[in-house]
Amino acid sequence: MNSLDAIGKMLIFFGLFIVVAGAVLMAAGKIGGLGRLPGDIFIQKGNFTFYFPVVTMIIVSVMLSLIFNIFFKR
Repeated sequence: MNSLDAIGKMLIFFGLFIVVAGAVLMAAGKIGGLGRLPGDIFIQKGNFTFYFPVVTMIIVSVMLSLIFNIFFKR
């Protein structure tokens, strides 16, 4: 296999992964609650806004870990 073939396949895979991840995030924004969970840090003072979704990141991390463990178990 040519090294350019491997790089091309890798770019296609990452491109498809980014498209799927974008679609999931767009759908998640329409599902109520995700991104505005209790425990997410939201500070607004004047024209400054800081948002850090701690609990949302933990939930997404656990879900992705479960999915990857199910599909990529060896």
